Amino acid sequence: MTAPFPTVRLRRLRASAALRRMTRETALDARDLIYPLFVCRGEDAQQEIPAMPGQYRWSVDRLPAEAARVAGLGIPAVLLFGVLGDRDKDGCGSAAWDEQGVVQEAVRAIKRAAPELVVITDVCLCEYTDHGHCGLVEDGRVVNDATLELLARQAVSHARASADIVAPSDMMDGRVGAIRAALDRAGFADTPILAYAAKYASAFYGPFREAAGSAPQFGDRRAYQMDPANAREALREIELDIQEGADMVMVKPALAYLDIIARARRRFDLPIVAYNVSGEYSMLKAAAQNGWLDERRAALEILTAIKRAGADLIITYHAADAARWLREGDGA
Repeated sequence: MTAPFPTVRLRRLRASAALRRMTRETALDARDLIYPLFVCRGEDAQQEIPAMPGQYRWSVDRLPAEAARVAGLGIPAVLLFGVLGDRDKDGCGSAAWDEQGVVQEAVRAIKRAAPELVVITDVCLCEYTDHGHCGLVEDGRVVNDATLELLARQAVSHARASADIVAPSDMMDGRVGAIRAALDRAGFADTPILAYAAKYASAFYGPFREAAGSAPQFGDRRAYQMDPANAREALREIELDIQEGADMVMVKPALAYLDIIARARRRFDLPIVAYNVSGEYSMLKAAAQNGWLDERRAALEILTAIKRAGADLIITYHAADAARWLREGDGA
């Protein structure tokens, strides 16, 4: 048994920054981070996203410099999202698997500029459909099985463009298995799948939908994304995705679902990714701009908490800033 006070004084190991660093249980590193990037059509474009200060929509020709900057900060990977104008969208999201599509071109540009950077691509139809839903719509309802072939075509087109990892985010049942089979048939058996396995129907996605122009034009996504009240179901979702061939799994959002990350970490051995989503980023930005929080301290605290809960990797819009702050020293 632990001896009582005054023999035991836990403050002894907190007395200096050096002691705190030596005894720290959780270490956050730039190598733990993945930086999301929004890619749009056009030339020489860097469009600031009003709801996400410090984040931009990049045209493909501007991506190589940004990719080189990210790689130079020690961040190992980026996650790409395509942004289209309304004229380029249709009911089935056919631009999603266009070999000259915006994401496909972006993958090729980044791999030429920073070949060491791991490029992950979001696989979903919401950014490409005129109705904004993640799958095909029939009679006002998102249909599951007919969507799977389209997601598989999108994933194969990304792999053909040299994407290192494909990441289905649609939450259709069976999509990981369909994508795995399609990748294998097309000669991409070595391309990993990062499954958005436990993706909740969250209010924290609002700024992202502005950034990507992907808000649903009718209804919502609660019929296919998870109910925030459910935890055991998240483990079922993760287990099924693993059985279908997922190499990595994701919990999204992160901050309000630290318990889900922790449960997943205890139960599963493969890499767990957490998505520190747009609403979490924008809330912190707004508080910092109003002088209510120290952005640097709060962001690093949040990222450390996500890793402490059990995430191996964290997708975060704070990745570039956090990598720089960590390089400078966190002041602890």
